[in-house]
Amino acid sequence: MSRILIVDDDRALCSLLAEYLQREGFIVSVAHDADEALAVLHSPTHRPDLMILDVMMPGRDGLETLREVRQQYRFPVIMLSARGEAVDRVIGLELGADDYLAKPCLPRELLARVRAQLRRHAPTVGGALQVGSLRLLPAERRAQVGGAELTLTGAEFMLLLALAQRAGELIDKAALTRVALGRELERFDRSVDVHVSRLRHKLGEASPSAPRIDSVRGAGYVLIAGGP
Repeated sequence: MSRILIVDDDRALCSLLAEYLQREGFIVSVAHDADEALAVLHSPTHRPDLMILDVMMPGRDGLETLREVRQQYRFPVIMLSARGEAVDRVIGLELGADDYLAKPCLPRELLARVRAQLRRHAPTVGGALQVGSLRLLPAERRAQVGGAELTLTGAEFMLLLALAQRAGELIDKAALTRVALGRELERFDRSVDVHVSRLRHKLGEASPSAPRIDSVRGAGYVLIAGGP
């Protein structure tokens, strides 16, 4: 049974979502601010497999909380925002969120997103995959460039794995959205673009000889072995 942590200052919404997810077989914990959330994370017996995190909270907001979470933890994070503005979505993804959903949302849609993220983070089988200086270990969800570890979110790892499995081939954004986020591409959806931007930065920081991700405007992305 997967453990879910809901972090939102709206107590009524927390109760509603917690009850719904519990009926679907999840173990659910609730926190109403950043301090409560971090206290749950620091407890090894209550550490979640996935976090649902609201952007607008008193004190440290969801984006600041996410920044702290990503310093230590790699489990999937789904952001919620009542504003639903594109800038919030992009900032959240850049800080390491795996997915983003505007409020109000249907509990059933949130459930689908939760299940999709948990599937993406389920143990992966398969041997090591090498593309130039990039080495991926799917079973351990680890990525290395020249032997140095890359720190990736779950969505970033799945995106990089999909590109590496078809290195040199163009993969469209719709396919990458299904693989990395477990959902269909939405209109004006830039989630994959943001994840690719973060991957490019991390690969470039790791080594000048790391594989690069090229874009084909309006079509998709392709992983090229070797540096620029």
